[in-house]
Amino acid sequence: MILNLHATPEEVMRAVETLQEFGRQQKIPERTIFGLALALEECGSNVVNHALKRDPQKTFQVTLDFTEGNLVIELRDRGPEFDPTRAPVVEKSLDDDRPPGGWGIQLVRHYTDEMVYRRENGENVLRLSKKLGIPDSTD
Repeated sequence: MILNLHATPEEVMRAVETLQEFGRQQKIPERTIFGLALALEECGSNVVNHALKRDPQKTFQVTLDFTEGNLVIELRDRGPEFDPTRAPVVEKSLDDDRPPGGWGIQLVRHYTDEMVYRRENGENVLRLSKKLGIPDSTD
């Protein structure tokens, strides 16, 4: 399933709602759908806010695929090159006095099994995948 979206927060939420419905159709557990929806919302919001500067004339693409028990979410945008997989792994401690924020990539890493970035034909391509071990409903 391919979604072509405008760079607005509302379109990010449309992608999240589509993922939730897609996950339910594939009989993916609600807890897993919740985590993947958070990951998509984080990545989509970063595309809209940082890469595309909330310019509703600009667009990005989200693709959802469920094959061989793996759910794949792919985001594509034409913003400046940015590889979120290079963000350092941050550990939070109880006495951490850093300001809130900046934990989005950690959240994505937590709820997905793999996060792969590449730059292709002037586009950022971020591929998130989750191994579910559930046969897809088209079998």
